[in-house]
Amino acid sequence: MRVLVTGGAGYIGSTLVPVLLEAGHDVTVVDRFYFGESSLDAARAAHGERLRLVRADVRRVDPRVFEGIEGLVDLAGISNDPSCELDAELTRSVNLEGSARVARLAQAAGASRIVFASSCSVYGHGDGLALSEASPLRPVSLYARCKADAEAHLFELARATGITVTALRFATVFGLSRRMRFDLAVNVMTKNAYTSRKITVDGGGKQWRPFAHVRDIAEAVHRTLLAPRERVAGQVVNIGSTANNVRIVNLAYRVRDRVPGTEIVMASTDPDLRDYNVAFERVKEVLDWSPTRTIEDGIDEILEVLQSGAIDPDDRRWYTLRQYMFLAEVERTWNDVAMDGRVLS
Repeated sequence: MRVLVTGGAGYIGSTLVPVLLEAGHDVTVVDRFYFGESSLDAARAAHGERLRLVRADVRRVDPRVFEGIEGLVDLAGISNDPSCELDAELTRSVNLEGSARVARLAQAAGASRIVFASSCSVYGHGDGLALSEASPLRPVSLYARCKADAEAHLFELARATGITVTALRFATVFGLSRRMRFDLAVNVMTKNAYTSRKITVDGGGKQWRPFAHVRDIAEAVHRTLLAPRERVAGQVVNIGSTANNVRIVNLAYRVRDRVPGTEIVMASTDPDLRDYNVAFERVKEVLDWSPTRTIEDGIDEILEVLQSGAIDPDDRRWYTLRQYMFLAEVERTWNDVAMDGRVLS
C-alpha cells in the first residue's frame, strides 16, 4: 500500500513509519519538521526511495503530493494542551482545518481509507468508569475539542463520498520513540525520578488516565490500514488497555517502585479537570488484537536509555512547548535583524 503519513517525523509518526516500511508499504511523510528530520534517518537509510519526505504544512501542502496515495494516516497537529493554548486560532487552523483539508485531498486523489489519530481526551471529565466509544464527549481543552470536531468532519466526508474513515482514540502515549517526548506523564515522571529523585504530582493526582505504549499505537494504526473495510469503516475505536487505566498519583508510586529513593511531592495546584477511565473492548472486536505493553515496560526502557546516556534528557526537542517557544523566539529575532531576507550581508 502507498501510505501518506502527516506528522510522520513526530513522536508517534517516527515509530509508525518504520513499521509501515518494514511491512512493505511505500510511505510519504508530510511534516513541518519542527523537531528536525533525524528521527527518520534510520528509516531513510534502510529503505531509500520507498520513503519520501515532504516538508509542508497540512494547511498548504500541494495536492499533487497525494497522487497515487491509497491510505492516509493523519497524525499532524499541535500537540499537548499548553502548546495548543499558546495560539488558539493557530491550533484550530492546524488541528481542525488542516485535518479536514488533507482528508479531502486524499479522497480526491483516490485514496480508499483514512486513519485519523484522535484522543481519549475527548471524554474530558468523564461521568463514571469504563467510558466507551458511545460515551458522551466532554472535552475540556482546546486540543480535545479540535479532535472531537475533526472526527465529525471526517465522518461527514465519509458519508458524502464513501471513503473509509476510522478514528482511533489514543490513550495517553508513553515509551521510547525516535523523536522522544518528556512531556508525557509516564515519560516525564520516569525522567524526573531518574534525574532528580523527585516526582511532582499536579492537579490532585486522583484523576484517571488511560495509557498506551507508542509501539502498540503504531501497531494499531497498521492493523487498521490492513483490516477489511467493512470492519473499520465509520468506526471509532479506543486504543489502549484496561490494565493501563491508572490514577495519576498511583502512576507516580509505580514509577517510584522502579526508582527507589524517589520522593513524591503533591503540588498545591488547581484540580485537573481531565478525568477519564476508558474501556477498550472494541479494539479487540474490530482489530482482533489488543495492546500488550505495560506501564512498567515503558518505565524500564526509558530508565535504560537514561542510564546508558543514549538520550540527553535536557535536549529541548524532547519538550513540545519548549521547542515551539524556542522557534517562536527565533522567528521574532529573525524578523528583527534580517534585511532583504538575510541576516548577514
